Amino acid sequence: MLRKISFLLVFVLLLAGVNMSAENPQYYILERQRMVERQIEARGIKDSRVLKAMQKVPRHLFIPEENRHSSYADTPLPIGEGQTISQPYIVAFMTEILDLDSEDRILEIGTGSGYQAAILGEIAKEVYTIEIIPVLGKRAEKLLKKLEYENIYVKIGDGYKGWPEDAPFDAVIVTCAPEDIPRALINQLKEGGRMIIPVGTSGGVQELVKGVKDKGRFKTQDVLPVRFVPMVRGKDKK
Repeated sequence: MLRKISFLLVFVLLLAGVNMSAENPQYYILERQRMVERQIEARGIKDSRVLKAMQKVPRHLFIPEENRHSSYADTPLPIGEGQTISQPYIVAFMTEILDLDSEDRILEIGTGSGYQAAILGEIAKEVYTIEIIPVLGKRAEKLLKKLEYENIYVKIGDGYKGWPEDAPFDAVIVTCAPEDIPRALINQLKEGGRMIIPVGTSGGVQELVKGVKDKGRFKTQDVLPVRFVPMVRGKDKK
């Protein structure tokens, strides 16, 4: 269905003599549809809410201008400060596996560009996202406000500590890799809450882990080999 829509849009634009270059806003709409069809839906992502969010959110706005031409490519991209925006498929996969509800409150660790938070904000009731690098957190917060995401709250801080004052959360998503799952994040999950988190060493083996809190116990399963930037621990003030 999405492919038919994409072909129809291309036909209409060409018929109208539209210049399909990166300077034209329609270019990014088409690239976004192709991304969803070829990189996400074709690889098995089926949740209609996730597909709709990935089609809607303008990924290119979350990427520095020098890399904007590759916004919808099947790859992670640098966003500055040694950090990256995840590959589109990984964003969709991590979102779908949380099985979100429209009333869910979500904690995200690793705001980065703010793109994953925007995807979550399209689906869930509230998103609380933490970024340890101030320049990235402030930039993301500014963009998210510009895009009118009133249900996304950004904090500059240590992701290892979570967001205890607004816990518990229905789901936790972590977009950087600790060597072990932080206990504070488990504690801030509701009963029945879900977590998706990459675990492993920098430059070594990492595994995307799904966890569920069941009767006070945190049960985990490995779901996918991945490679993420390491999760940075904040320095305690003396």
